Amino acid sequence: MKFVNLLSTVNYPTSNQQKQELWDVEGIIKKHSNQKFKFDLRPLKNNIKKGFFKTKADKMVFDIKDQYIVVDVEELHEYLKDKELKMVYLEELISKLDWNIILLKI
Repeated sequence: MKFVNLLSTVNYPTSNQQKQELWDVEGIIKKHSNQKFKFDLRPLKNNIKKGFFKTKADKMVFDIKDQYIVVDVEELHEYLKDKELKMVYLEELISKLDWNIILLKI
C-alpha cells in the first residue's frame, strides 16, 4: 500500500514547489486527523534519510517494512537543535518525540 492511499484531500506540489519547498504530497491522514499536512516522502538510502531545515513539509514519513512512521518536522528540528545532533536513530525519535503516528500497511 502506498502512503498516499492513507490520505484524503490529496494535492501534489508543482515541480518548483517540490524542489524549493521539499515536500511530496499534501493531505489529511484518514482516521487520524482532520488537518491537512504536507509530507516529505523521500525514501531511505542505505538506511539513512536526509532532512533539511528549509523544508516546508509538516511531517516526515519513514517507509519501514510493514508500517509508515510519521514524525512532526518542527518537533524533529527542535530536538536535533536542542541535542546538537546531525544524525539520530528512528527508534530514538519514536520514543523521544511527542508527535508521531505509526500506520500499518494493510
